[in-house]
Amino acid sequence: MTGGKGGVGKTNVAVNLGASLAQRGKEVFLLDADFGLSNVDIALGLRPKLTLANVIENECSLDQIILKGPYGLNIVPGASGLPHLAQMEAKNYAGLIHAFDSLAGKLDTLIIDTAAGISDAVVRFAVAASEIIVVVCDEPASLADSYALIKVLHKNFGVQRFRIVVNMSSSLHDAKQLFAKLTNVTDKYLNVVLHFLGWIPEDELVRKAIRQQCAVVEAYPSCKAAQCFNNLAQSISELPLPRVGSGHVQFFIEQLINPKFAVQ
Repeated sequence: MTGGKGGVGKTNVAVNLGASLAQRGKEVFLLDADFGLSNVDIALGLRPKLTLANVIENECSLDQIILKGPYGLNIVPGASGLPHLAQMEAKNYAGLIHAFDSLAGKLDTLIIDTAAGISDAVVRFAVAASEIIVVVCDEPASLADSYALIKVLHKNFGVQRFRIVVNMSSSLHDAKQLFAKLTNVTDKYLNVVLHFLGWIPEDELVRKAIRQQCAVVEAYPSCKAAQCFNNLAQSISELPLPRVGSGHVQFFIEQLINPKFAVQ
């Protein structure tokens, strides 16, 4: 789960998508991969005693930091206000890689909520993921920065397929129009394929849930936004997973340390 700029509601989408998947009986982990300004725990009113920073420094295991969110969603809290983690070098991923190796066989879905922008960490996590979901909203900066992110991932790492979620839209029609604006540009300049994965409406109950530090799918399950999150979860559940002999978590780990990053 990524996006070109901050403020598009990416973390809220990740939280509610994860909660909706967990409600379906899936074993879902949500990794807060914004190592500089993590806020998944804040979004859900959680207060972690240990974070991913402790895991990376080999001070504790991944199991020791996992928090429980709505419907049993497993939260892997990131570390906020630690700039050295936000700018990790490739060698510093060793602790993270070792930690995630312990998840093998324990999960159905791993959602990675990256930072905004095109930093090394954002790109590394995006390329390692089975699916790249870009969250956009109806703002010129959001479209421009999303295009920049897609361009970097395509030109530098050969990524050709992206899933798009339009957030905070007034209607499905407007969401598809915004998606068309983005595809018009990518079709002209890049050899990529964008798929419209879903949309989330502008909904006062979403803002209310955010103020209450809870997931809208749990607090207001009958509202329009919650229904759209459930539709999004259904679409995610129907996506074909890559065929990898070593398992999906191992595949993620292997891609995370792929030597192609070293030459960028």
